[in-house]
Amino acid sequence: MGSSVRAAALLALLVLSILLSLLISSLQQFGSKTSRFSNAPSDEEKKSLLNQQLNARRSEILPLLPHDFQTFHPDLDPEVEARLWTELARGSSATLGCGSLVDMQAQEVLGSGYTKLVVKVSLAGGQPAALKLVNEKGIDMGKCLEEFQDPHGCRELVSYKLKKEMVLFQRLQHPNIIQLKGHCSGEAGGRVTVILEQGNPLQMIQLLQSPWEDRFRVCLDLARLLHFLSRSPLGSVALLDFQPRQFVTVSGSLKLTDLDDASARETTCRTDADCLLQFPHRNFTLPCSARGMCEGLNEKMNIYNAYRYFFTYLLPHQAPPGLTHLVDQIMNSTGELKADINQTLEAFERILLLYQSGLHLDNLPPSITKDYTVMRGMATSGNVEYRCWPSYSQQGCVLSVHSAKEAAHICNSHSQCTSFTLSGQKTWTGRLLASFRSNFSQLVSDDSSDVYVRQRKL
Repeated sequence: MGSSVRAAALLALLVLSILLSLLISSLQQFGSKTSRFSNAPSDEEKKSLLNQQLNARRSEILPLLPHDFQTFHPDLDPEVEARLWTELARGSSATLGCGSLVDMQAQEVLGSGYTKLVVKVSLAGGQPAALKLVNEKGIDMGKCLEEFQDPHGCRELVSYKLKKEMVLFQRLQHPNIIQLKGHCSGEAGGRVTVILEQGNPLQMIQLLQSPWEDRFRVCLDLARLLHFLSRSPLGSVALLDFQPRQFVTVSGSLKLTDLDDASARETTCRTDADCLLQFPHRNFTLPCSARGMCEGLNEKMNIYNAYRYFFTYLLPHQAPPGLTHLVDQIMNSTGELKADINQTLEAFERILLLYQSGLHLDNLPPSITKDYTVMRGMATSGNVEYRCWPSYSQQGCVLSVHSAKEAAHICNSHSQCTSFTLSGQKTWTGRLLASFRSNFSQLVSDDSSDVYVRQRKL
């Protein structure tokens, strides 16, 4: 990359940082202005203390790197460290660098915290992305400046959280973890920008009003993610800050977007009492193994958090009657930590298989469609629609079905329903979308649709 391009990229980052700081309102104050030291340290002492913290941050990252990189000493000079990041990026699927940030368009701030800003941007050519960068007005930066009065050193210190997260994104690649697209580092030890796949923040209130099939998808994706994290390249990984805000959706798929508080450390123990999992309303004690480790603690912590933040709200409500016994089994096993993640994922995959195949509908009478007249290759116009909940359309009643038999069963259960249409549209599971109506004025030709008209009240 030419020096002019790099300079332009760095200038763009600087300007973006200034603009973003103006967009953030009502940030918490940096705290008390009183010095932490009863006797103010000298400049040399401050520099030594800051270097100790920098080396501690480097030491946190080194165990996360591939073995080829773990020979680097924690006390790296800037040039050696820059080569480390260059080599690490070279072995990654991420391809975007500083040049991709030239002429980008910042659209909105997606979030801000103690350490970082997350910004929705459009890169050159209109490519969407999310940028994570140091929050120059954040709590971490403010506290560091108050203590050390070293803007450059503090920016480097705070940026190590971004660097750690970048390493985790490189090492923990999975369909349900947001994709790392690249990164840009400014002057040595200076500004760092992580370039990520763009997602939509998870809206739990909106999700609670969605069809069961979409809520099940979120829970299934989460089970698949936790299965991967239990045996990742770094070992068993716990998500210490397990909240819905740490996730986004990309084309309907759930993805973890924050790895700040991911930990691959195993908890050591002497007795079972050392292996206590504490939650607001439940405590669990796990066994201490012969090698002095709390067996499965990270995995079980993830499972219970998935239960209390996701499964409880999304999974049981309006589950198909033929699947409720299996859903209840998952709720019981995860809520009581009776199953490991292998068993939990197997239970989810079994529900998916039954739901996609329609085997959970075997108790429906095969002749349920006999009271419907079928109009092949037709659609309706002048529709009189009614609403049902939850529906894929806010203006009418649109539900997913496995077949015309299931659609007829639903229509029979709705007193307003006189007809339904099966179109070529399908959901993520491959199920058909059916539109249910109380009346229509005429039929029109449509090769992709079939209309079923109910002949009499049942």
